[in-house]
Amino acid sequence: MDYSPEPYDTDNIFAKILREEIPSFRVFEDADTLVFMDIMPRVDGHMLVIPKTPCRNMLDASADQLAACLKTVQKVSLALLGAPYGADGITLQQFNEPEGGQEVYHLHFHILPRREGDSLRPPRQQGDMEVIKAESERIRAAIEAAG
Repeated sequence: MDYSPEPYDTDNIFAKILREEIPSFRVFEDADTLVFMDIMPRVDGHMLVIPKTPCRNMLDASADQLAACLKTVQKVSLALLGAPYGADGITLQQFNEPEGGQEVYHLHFHILPRREGDSLRPPRQQGDMEVIKAESERIRAAIEAAG
């Protein structure tokens, strides 16, 4: 099957976050990627990694976009394990096209810090903004401490 994606929508919510038209709790940024908190967290600390350049998903992403995102995923994930943040493991999720569960059409990877005995919350439920803000501060500090 030939993959012919829809055109990239420059008004999608993540493009607006990149342009700072919509507020977000940013936890890490480099030249190629941005990491921010998911406002509908499945677990405390749920965040998203996106490329700063346009692509709908991994099916139309360049190798450079994918590599940049996964480099950031690894950096952030390693910073969450053990002290000071205290995650025991990481769940990584990535969805493509409607049938694959994608809802926002800008490539993104979900990082879910996991602890023994936790369970995922239902999807699409708004989180408590104060809790999300506090988690963003804890995660930012853990990333900074990890270097």
